[in-house]
Amino acid sequence: MKTRYFLLLGICILSCRTDEKKQVQKGVDKPNVLFIAVDDLNNMISPIANFSNIQTPNFDRLAAMGVTFTDAHCPAPLCGPSRAAIMTGLRPSTTGIYGMTPDNKIRRDNNEATKDIIFLPEYFKKNGYHTMGIGKLFHNYAPDGMFDETGGRVKGFGPFPEKRFVWDGFGTSKSRKGQYGRTNTDWGAFPESDKLMPDHQSVNWVLERFNKNYKKPFFLALGFQRPHVPLYVPQKWFDLYPLESIQTPPYQSDDLNDIPPVGLKINDLPMMPSTEWAINSGEWKKIIQAYLACISFVDYELGRVLDALENSPYAKNTIIVLWSDHGYRLGEKGTFAKHALWESATKAPLFFAGPNLPKGKKIDAPVEMLSIYPTLLELSGLQAYARNEAKSLVRMMQKNEGLKDTYAITTYGKNNHAVKVDGYRYIQYEDETEEFYDHASDPNEWINEANNLKFKSKIEDLKALFPKTNAIWDAESNYTFQPYFVEQKTRGNVNAFEAVKVIGAER
Repeated sequence: MKTRYFLLLGICILSCRTDEKKQVQKGVDKPNVLFIAVDDLNNMISPIANFSNIQTPNFDRLAAMGVTFTDAHCPAPLCGPSRAAIMTGLRPSTTGIYGMTPDNKIRRDNNEATKDIIFLPEYFKKNGYHTMGIGKLFHNYAPDGMFDETGGRVKGFGPFPEKRFVWDGFGTSKSRKGQYGRTNTDWGAFPESDKLMPDHQSVNWVLERFNKNYKKPFFLALGFQRPHVPLYVPQKWFDLYPLESIQTPPYQSDDLNDIPPVGLKINDLPMMPSTEWAINSGEWKKIIQAYLACISFVDYELGRVLDALENSPYAKNTIIVLWSDHGYRLGEKGTFAKHALWESATKAPLFFAGPNLPKGKKIDAPVEMLSIYPTLLELSGLQAYARNEAKSLVRMMQKNEGLKDTYAITTYGKNNHAVKVDGYRYIQYEDETEEFYDHASDPNEWINEANNLKFKSKIEDLKALFPKTNAIWDAESNYTFQPYFVEQKTRGNVNAFEAVKVIGAER
């Protein structure tokens, strides 16, 4: 009897322990998420354009692990509104967030679109995830209370040398010098060690997180600051790219002759180097060398993250998404900047990897960075968020669904939109002036075909895709470095307020 009693007791204890283990694991049966943002990264990396024999083996490694989108486009060609859109799932034209907005002011009572929005990391937190974040994720870092564990962000884009190497930050225009602020733009080898770079320190923090045990699935966000200007990284990264081996992007000096006035105003960036200045000063290849050096530095840090993940208990159950907030022009269309609705400013890398996704797959169809939010929810088995304005990319990645009818919209300021569809780019500005490019014959967007009757029907089709809502500028959203947007916000909001007064008087 005693033997049978102890045998039954042992079975009962073992059963209880098994049930207890199941209860603990029940909370972690969903996949983890590694969310990586890279600031100002264009498509020069080796898995996509492989520009000038760039050395990015860890981007290649990530591409082999999952799906690479080679034609992904940002919600806005500027950090603040692009990141606000990605994190809210709402278009800039819906929120009126067309410029830089303090993280804590994105969601507030007097913005009807965002007053009750759930941010992307927050959605995971509300669904039982342990959330962690470090680096540049929103415009600055993140709204207060966004993460359970926070590494914060080193302010600015340093470290900085005592004096700038080349560019004074104001530009060469004497009449407007300093009027619209100072850019961080400069280039050169600095500092001496990777260890002095904030991105390296952020990765150290992430590596510590992979060495911990979690009772919940985790959402871990890492925001890289490079290759955002200033283009400073240690000398060893410059050494990868001898100047004589550097290529320059295609450029035509008369490229802007057929651009509408609004497009020219948007491209009026006196604080940035112009391509003509870079050619005449002999700095063009040096700027590109510095940009490539910064990308290779980020690639190295990405490799440290991938190594740590692969050596952790979370390797087989973690979704990875890596994205950039917009592209970056390196001489295309006359300048060195983002700030435009052309292809080189809106296109940026987008990668997904993880359980139930194909490996080594490339998708060349145009997609939106705005799709990151709904895609992560579907991959994680979470309920879709009805407020998301873009579609999930999961079926496209898994089954090639929607490849023929996909498109990507980018907005820059109120009622200025671009759409990329099946090898065509159409741009319409607030005054209804237009640009149209056929990438089959003109991949560099040198010839504006908006007045070509051959494309009249196609243009009408693309115009119909633009957002129907064009909100006025949000009161907390600004871009004071660009004179056109200062004027547009003032003009548009004054007109809107006057209209409200008229309606009120009529009542």
